[in-house]
Amino acid sequence: MFTGLVEDIGRVVSIRKQPDAIQLAIAASLLSEGISLGDSIAVNGVCVTVTGQSRATFTADVMPETIKATTLKYLRRGDWVNIERAMKADGRFGGHFVTGHVDGIGRIVKVTPRGNAHYYEIQAEHGLLSGLAKKGSVAVDGTSLTVFQTGETTFTISLIPHTSGHTILGNKRAGDLVNIECDVMQKYIDRRQSIQKEEKKSSTLTYQVLKENGFIN
Repeated sequence: MFTGLVEDIGRVVSIRKQPDAIQLAIAASLLSEGISLGDSIAVNGVCVTVTGQSRATFTADVMPETIKATTLKYLRRGDWVNIERAMKADGRFGGHFVTGHVDGIGRIVKVTPRGNAHYYEIQAEHGLLSGLAKKGSVAVDGTSLTVFQTGETTFTISLIPHTSGHTILGNKRAGDLVNIECDVMQKYIDRRQSIQKEEKKSSTLTYQVLKENGFIN
């Protein structure tokens, strides 16, 4: 479990690609503060497991499902990535519940300066947009943000100077791809509502309805 508060910006130092797997080696200064083999760590919002470690870098394996569903497949040597270690049970909780299980990929379509902030309009599939609510939370490349506006094909977030300067989002431009994880609480609510609709629909299947539609004589 993560909070969406990015701790460090790491740099991809090597990528080993296989037909159905990727191994990333990433340099990050927070390593000296305690990363161990087997730890969960979020890379651009994607939960991966630390499988190797040295003084300067850690390695992580990316499995097929993660490759298919996230932007990690597009990483290149030298790219910068957001890094967050799994939250501590006794730590301060300042963002929102982020699982590291990315729901899909979005594309930045517009960046607009607004006062001391920058508004990012992000295009996403309808299935993702349905999991977002105005004033609700969303994780974009692992960064906890607030949804300011939702539309038919896009949603909008706002970056304050601190977020721009301490995450890779500050260097993102129109056309760039980002990982999106919808608020897990919203997903549970949507799932429950979907079940209730199905239950209600099932309850309307009376003897008379079945007879009228030829299912029984």
